[in-house]
Amino acid sequence: MTSIVVYNGDLRATSTHIKSNQSFITDAPTDNHGKGAAFSPTDTVATALASCMLTVMGIKANELGVDLVNTKAEVTKTMASNPRRISRVEVLITFPDTYSQKTKKMLEQTAKTCPVLNSLHPEMEKVVRFAYS
Repeated sequence: MTSIVVYNGDLRATSTHIKSNQSFITDAPTDNHGKGAAFSPTDTVATALASCMLTVMGIKANELGVDLVNTKAEVTKTMASNPRRISRVEVLITFPDTYSQKTKKMLEQTAKTCPVLNSLHPEMEKVVRFAYS
């Protein structure tokens, strides 16, 4: 078992990771009867994409002996209706501008191999951009 999710009422749920006992709450978004007081379930899907990309790049960075600390990802999720779903996720990953061109290319290619990206519906538009500052 990976997790347990308990409905708390008032359109809120608590998810608990079995192995670590870490928890987070989700709340319905304001555009779907909720308060928007926490990540919505679809927010967690979009955010998982960025988290997964950073994780696999972190693994690659360790192999390459480079530091990925302070690399960040900005996530924008767009919803559609009929049926209600995530229609588009945009991820902008910003790295420190300290890597060689070869390292940049390897990190970018690695990001595109993340399991979450490969698991999302093919009709969902996924826009991934990379920046260096």
